[in-house]
Amino acid sequence: MGEVNISSACHNINFVTPEHVVPQIIEALPLAIEGGLELPIVHNTSAYDSMESLELTDGIVDIYMPDFKYWDPEMARKYSKVADYLEVARRTIKEMYRRVGDLVVDEDGLAKRGLIVRHLVMPENMAGTREVMRWIARELSPTTYVNVIAQYYPAGKASRSGYAEINRRATACEYEEALDEAWRAGLLRLDPRRPASCGTL
Repeated sequence: MGEVNISSACHNINFVTPEHVVPQIIEALPLAIEGGLELPIVHNTSAYDSMESLELTDGIVDIYMPDFKYWDPEMARKYSKVADYLEVARRTIKEMYRRVGDLVVDEDGLAKRGLIVRHLVMPENMAGTREVMRWIARELSPTTYVNVIAQYYPAGKASRSGYAEINRRATACEYEEALDEAWRAGLLRLDPRRPASCGTL
């Protein structure tokens, strides 16, 4: 087999939850660039990042793709075992937006630079969708690109006692309501993937 031109075979280099290896990534990237890497670099994260590691990515990352998981600190404490998620997420997402701004796409619709905020719709609105969407529109911009996700499914500890409220998938009606909250907040760029009708996703 001949050599493969990675730039023609891929759209980006996506580092998923890279907080613990950011120094190694920063050390390795110059070698890749010297070898011809020209693809956008994506920082794909839960938004629970330290400012120290985030500082290392300044000028390096082209696309920040954080999740905004919870608005209620009690939900973050219960489901992710962190008490300061909301504080950290708001700080890091604002910093990401300050650096790269709104999402820019090329003529083929491929992301080149900017911020993509993802929000997973949870059963019983455990993620606090209304507040999250209002914060994004107010504190970032109404033109922030937001991906409202309907992929939650119960796994692992979700079936145990004490987690009954999330031991099911979100319904299509709950997802539709989440999208409506995003529109009502004034957000203009959504990646919705609407279900056909209310029911179970």
